[in-house]
Amino acid sequence: MSIDFLISTLNSVENPKRINRNKAANIVLEHTELIEDLVNLTFRTEDKISIKAAWILEWICTHHGIDHLLPYIETFVNNIKNIHFDGVLRTCAKMCEHLAIAFDDKLPNNTKETLTNNHIDTIIETGFDWLITDQKIAVKAYTMTTLFLFGKHRDWVHSELEHIIKTKVIHESKGCEARGKKILALIHKRNNS
Repeated sequence: MSIDFLISTLNSVENPKRINRNKAANIVLEHTELIEDLVNLTFRTEDKISIKAAWILEWICTHHGIDHLLPYIETFVNNIKNIHFDGVLRTCAKMCEHLAIAFDDKLPNNTKETLTNNHIDTIIETGFDWLITDQKIAVKAYTMTTLFLFGKHRDWVHSELEHIIKTKVIHESKGCEARGKKILALIHKRNNS
């Protein structure tokens, strides 16, 4: 299958309804060689096809496992700082959260074997950028969780995260306030155990 076939498949996705994302994801999963093209299309930062590509990539990672992203982790991590479409930001923030959850898991897994210190540091740096800039609530919510989980493995992250939540994020919206309070409680619990 070619990238043109993938683009045609993505163009047939009219909206992000579950049925549309699932159908396109199943086509990609039948031709797994298309996943690399899907990742690359996600980071075509000036092309709106990136939004649909991100929807499908996130659907695959959420419903079929984050392992599908791991062979292309360099492309993903090196490009997340360049995205600006809201739909792509939200889905990439969610995939970062999936990576953090898998990395923090107590059991051995492919994410732990694949992510390098550089990958984690880049995700953390990008996450802090997302928290201090004007982003949608979902991006900030996923990012707070990501930073909390990776912060369990980087001793400086929790203090910075706590400061940003208290001074900025918690005042932005009810959604940010709710997730911020939850993350602050987790940080305090961890500090007191």
